[in-house]
Amino acid sequence: MYSDEDLLMLSGIQHFAFCERQWALIHIEQQWAENVKTTEGHHLHERVDDPLESDKRGKVITYRAFPLISRKLGFTGRTDVVELILDEENGVPVRGYTGKWLLHPVEYKRGKQKPDDRDAVQVCSQAICLEEMFNTEISNGSLFYAETRRRVIVELTPELRKIVHDLAARMHELFEDRITPLAIYKSHCKSCSLFNLCLPQSMNGQKNASEYLRNLLITD
Repeated sequence: MYSDEDLLMLSGIQHFAFCERQWALIHIEQQWAENVKTTEGHHLHERVDDPLESDKRGKVITYRAFPLISRKLGFTGRTDVVELILDEENGVPVRGYTGKWLLHPVEYKRGKQKPDDRDAVQVCSQAICLEEMFNTEISNGSLFYAETRRRVIVELTPELRKIVHDLAARMHELFEDRITPLAIYKSHCKSCSLFNLCLPQSMNGQKNASEYLRNLLITD
């Protein structure tokens, strides 16, 4: 169980699953740079993340910017949306609302569905937080992709949950030791907003800038 001072930003797990170095540059070294994709993502979340806004349609209440915490994962943050689905048999009480509710986290993304699990681990982390906070079990969450206007159900399998717990443990390990992993150039580096800060092609697999310059002189 993690204490308050050890809590990391939940949203960082998506960065970490994409690239450990990107996460470390942002969360350990406090470096950031905007590109078109990150700017569009901010605009999308500004439309979603109004903590004072909720609405009800039938048996579903949509609650925006729901605050989250998990001392097991050591995360804090918020969801884009939690859908409260009325279910008197299987639901749990939620303060401020009458009845019992199933909790369904929904994360909004600007692009389209990814070929890997970087988005899935984020919504799974949100679900684990909600389970801990409400002493309940959540079987699935959703990802909504703005580019395709498509909503994808994410099944919260034991395998996915293990990935989340393993990633969280690794994040805490690196953060505690203040370690930024080495740059290793991959095809997805070109789309990263930190490309010019990371310099993955220049530093590819080398320990530091001195090694890079030494190798450059030898090559020349």
